[in-house]
Amino acid sequence: MRRESRVSNHERGGLRMTGTTVAVLGTGIMGGPMAANLAAAGLTVRAWNRSREKAELLAGRGVEVVDEPREAVADADFVLTMLSDGPAVHEVAERALTGSPVWIQASTVGVEWTGKLAALAEKAGVAFVDAPVLGTKQPAEQGKLVVLASGPEEQRERCAPVFDAIGARTLWLGPAGNGSRLKLVANAWVLALTNATAESVALAQQLGLDPKLFLDAISGGALDSPYAHAKGGAMISGEFPLSFSAEHAAKDARLVLDAAGPLDLGSVRAALAHLEAAIEAGHGEQDMAVLHRGTRQG
Repeated sequence: MRRESRVSNHERGGLRMTGTTVAVLGTGIMGGPMAANLAAAGLTVRAWNRSREKAELLAGRGVEVVDEPREAVADADFVLTMLSDGPAVHEVAERALTGSPVWIQASTVGVEWTGKLAALAEKAGVAFVDAPVLGTKQPAEQGKLVVLASGPEEQRERCAPVFDAIGARTLWLGPAGNGSRLKLVANAWVLALTNATAESVALAQQLGLDPKLFLDAISGGALDSPYAHAKGGAMISGEFPLSFSAEHAAKDARLVLDAAGPLDLGSVRAALAHLEAAIEAGHGEQDMAVLHRGTRQG
């Protein structure tokens, strides 16, 4: 049964756990802000990133930057992984896990790799909490992510200060793996909505209309969506400031389709096709809204 945590660190008082050490492995567009928010909440944070220069940006925000993942994990109470995909998480965790921390696996890796990582945790003798997050760059910076946590019930209270530092809400979803399953469900919707917005903007342009009229038409009504305005505005301006990259969105689309089995998720397939076209044209490191360019064939 799903249960939700809404209690802040300030309300928890003694559960804030000042002095508790969190090792953050992966300090990219999501992991970096998460590490900074953990430090701001009073936890001791050691961070590692494959490209150290990205992690160095955190040094002035109370985060200790280290050279090796095992150095970050040594004597840590928690290990939080936020890396690009399942193989990357497995490779880093396999050589880094030591002691008896709680492993909070926040990367989006899909169903199959979540199972493999849970098995690795069991082999290493560490507790495993599957906890991907909903949100992109700005919610990560603001500490307003939604944490989709699943794992041993006895870890729920222990993990609360970590989740409170990075998120506005935590949903507890039962056994490990359910968090990753729900993340795929949410990602299917995000991909479909982004692609539908791109197609409507492209169609308006094709018909000689100002595509802003489309956003005006849905504004304030039952069809409205702040997300459509954010992504649609980027598509119309042709500027794609990075919130979540096209490359990572395409990876997530493949994970959704792999998990879907016999289901025909046509909207996700269309989103992936448009993302792949944009990536092939050299736009893979831009925001996923750049899939709009994939609607132009030729």
